[in-house]
Amino acid sequence: MPTPEFIIALREKVGTTRLWLSGATAVVIRPGAGGGEEVLLVRRADNGEWTPVAGIVDPGEHPHDTAVREVAEEAGVTAVVERLVWLTVTEVITYGNGDETQYIDHVFRCSWADGHPHPVDGEASEAAFFPVDALPSMTARHVEQVRLALANEPEARLG
Repeated sequence: MPTPEFIIALREKVGTTRLWLSGATAVVIRPGAGGGEEVLLVRRADNGEWTPVAGIVDPGEHPHDTAVREVAEEAGVTAVVERLVWLTVTEVITYGNGDETQYIDHVFRCSWADGHPHPVDGEASEAAFFPVDALPSMTARHVEQVRLALANEPEARLG
């Protein structure tokens, strides 16, 4: 589902005013065929960028549940959350229609449990696992999300 119903209802009341939202990013990792690790990425249908799976936390939903739900909805894969690796705030995002948002982003390291990646809900045009040493071009923020998930340090990074 591209835009949750609660966001549509909010937009009817506040227009394009910046919304402060909770988000969850799932960096899904699995063992690779050659012995290394692979990372699940999706190519966003709206801008063509490769990214880890991410989505908006629904009201009352725990962010780690959002991560698992979004992986299934966007990439058709079952994942298990291992741990929080980064709690951060995104830059302000302005969409083509003028809507503004900013997210507190919960970035989770997840492990692959089952499924073959494929676009499911229309938010992604492609979904695939990539060897860690052959990742496609990504924004600095997405590279950092993947780097922190792969580092798997004992404490989550704040900020």
